[in-house]
Amino acid sequence: MNLIERAKAILLKPAETWPVIDAEPATVASIYKDWLIIMAAIPAVCAFIGLSLVGVGFGFRIPIVYGLESMVVRYVLSLAAAFVMALIVDALAPTFGGQKNQVAALKVVAYGSTASYVAGVLSLLPALSLLGLIAACYSIYLIWLGLPVLMKCPKDKAAGYTAVVIIIGIVAAVVIGALSTIFMPSRGLMFGGNSGNAFSIKTPDGEVSVDTGAMAAAAQRMDEARAKMESAQKSGDPASAVAGLGAMMGALTGSGGTPIPVADLKAQLPDALGALKRESLETSGGSAMGISSSVAKATYAGGDQHAQLSISDLGGLGGLASVATWANVTVDKETPDGIEKTYKDSGRTIHEEYRKDGSHSEYTVILKNGVIVETSGDKVDGATLKSMASALNLDAIEGMKRPAKS
Repeated sequence: MNLIERAKAILLKPAETWPVIDAEPATVASIYKDWLIIMAAIPAVCAFIGLSLVGVGFGFRIPIVYGLESMVVRYVLSLAAAFVMALIVDALAPTFGGQKNQVAALKVVAYGSTASYVAGVLSLLPALSLLGLIAACYSIYLIWLGLPVLMKCPKDKAAGYTAVVIIIGIVAAVVIGALSTIFMPSRGLMFGGNSGNAFSIKTPDGEVSVDTGAMAAAAQRMDEARAKMESAQKSGDPASAVAGLGAMMGALTGSGGTPIPVADLKAQLPDALGALKRESLETSGGSAMGISSSVAKATYAGGDQHAQLSISDLGGLGGLASVATWANVTVDKETPDGIEKTYKDSGRTIHEEYRKDGSHSEYTVILKNGVIVETSGDKVDGATLKSMASALNLDAIEGMKRPAKS
């Protein structure tokens, strides 16, 4: 299937294209592999470029590490949202005189969302992103046309069917949006390279690559989790339904193990960073929807200097290390006010950002095992902060093992 031709067809000739899509043999995995994993990347990647590389008004840009984290989390949750929406479309089919068919339901969601996916390009210029609302309305129209063809509902019931799906979908989007905030408290994600089929987007500051082969594997795992989801639905037990959704999320993200214990990360926080003494210590950990994390952080102070150090492991997102090869991103920028760099050093990804007046600096290291070590300081120059971070035993942290899956 040619992606460009299919996108043009569904956008310009939807009435003729839906019967073609209906007749095509497909599975949940093939729909993800051949369509969703690429189309869903458009808004996620373009939003990252627009917000972190292009910037919004007055030169404001989201820090690149945070932007990358936001991009990957948004990408994965959008793929999960498509699956959840397909479950909704499938479950509601008999209510509106249609026929249950999960593959057909996923086709409706995947191809019906084409306008929204393509409009993600507008995010390259954040000021234009609001035009995406128009594309969202057109996607609703596409879904309305597709439901009678794929779910076999009477045409006179398609409008009500669409309305209910969209209302429930909005609620689901709010829930997923709230879930996404769990993983974006200004810390990075695991980085890693992978071979196989991939696509890249070149920017003035580097190249962003996505390994679609890894996403195909994730889609296959999710297809295997489908039976558990159906069983949970049929059981009528809310606890089983939640467990089934968690299993689906775990299958999608490849969360095969738990993160490094919080106590082990906490033990790596030193009593002092250079001349700064530790003032506070905080740890957090837990899981939601099959995704787990461990975080240990501390604050340090001395005179008018302040610094923060955090060590994070999103072990439950282990599968993302092979999904997104963000380690291929490189940045080397200098302005009158500051310097920003992202580069590789001995297999580690390093991000430096600091103001030339010494008022603020950041130094982040993404280790080869996916653990993120972040340091930031106020009234601490970049060279000093870097020396503080280098005093940590990064080899020991990198050598930590995650507990085996129980």
